[in-house]
Amino acid sequence: MATAPLASFEPVLPHGCTFTPQDWAILSRQWYPVALAREVGEAPIKARLLDQPLVLYRAQDALVIAPDRCPHRGVPLSMGRGNGRGVECPYHGLTFGAGGRCVHVPAQPQRSIPAQFHLHTYPAVERYGLIWTCLDPAATAPDTDAIIAMPHWDEAGFQQIVCPWIDIRGSAGRQMEGFLDVAHFAFIHSESFADPDNAQVPDYRPRRTAQGFEAEYWSNVANYPKGVDKAPPGFRWLRHFRCHVPFTATLEVHFPGDDRLVILNAASPVSATETRLFVPIARNFDTDQPVQGVYDFNRQVFEEDRAMVEAQWPAQLPLDPSAEAHLTADMSSMFYRRALRDLGLCGG
Repeated sequence: MATAPLASFEPVLPHGCTFTPQDWAILSRQWYPVALAREVGEAPIKARLLDQPLVLYRAQDALVIAPDRCPHRGVPLSMGRGNGRGVECPYHGLTFGAGGRCVHVPAQPQRSIPAQFHLHTYPAVERYGLIWTCLDPAATAPDTDAIIAMPHWDEAGFQQIVCPWIDIRGSAGRQMEGFLDVAHFAFIHSESFADPDNAQVPDYRPRRTAQGFEAEYWSNVANYPKGVDKAPPGFRWLRHFRCHVPFTATLEVHFPGDDRLVILNAASPVSATETRLFVPIARNFDTDQPVQGVYDFNRQVFEEDRAMVEAQWPAQLPLDPSAEAHLTADMSSMFYRRALRDLGLCGG
């Protein structure tokens, strides 16, 4: 869980950066989703990660992620358009193609294009229906541990569902801790799936992993939407959490029989107090049903969580153990905060 020393790396922080320099340097080494893969085509789209404005587009079947700024006169390229060869800046018509290279300057089409007109680009990976990137200038293509492993995603019989993203006016750490929390079901999710009269949390014990921690949580709280009851009497539900610090985790829910549902919670830190949440889902049941029902139920559950995350103070997750009180039921939260401290983060 240890991170490399920071003495030799002095990051160039984005304008108006809301993170401390040390936290930004650590977080910039990690991989985060910034868009749905289906959103990104020839036309540019904008995103923001760790306060850095980004532009995403495809050119010649290649995916490009770059700072959202034309190197000529600083206009956001996300205001431009795709012209068949790449993204055209709306101000002077410069075109940027594959690899972020400037391929056309209308004002002087016969002259060679200097290197300073090419875009600085970030690495890009398409996985789980999402576009992932890393802002560390030394980053290379990720190894198998750089992006969280999602159970069952590529297995036969499992349906892949990429839900629309959700914007949250709260920190990625607060959102992640809420996803890992098992004590709030009866109070926050009583309209979607939980039982308001079943609030007791059975004992569970997380265990450390190379990427964070895991926790297997057994209870009789069903995971079916309200009004649906398919579980046999006395059925015990297993919720298997796998946390990959800093801001991604999966939840595998064991339904009756061999039915499985896997939810990836990828909290992308737009800023220190803003999060864009991406939630790919894999399941091996009801695969013939329209995905809109999954979108709607997923939105309902995470909107219930969002109200609490946006109300929490301080907005950033406190990492000092004495800053907030803790219950025995908060074991996952305590493991999560410790893992963030081990990464070197200061937090709120």
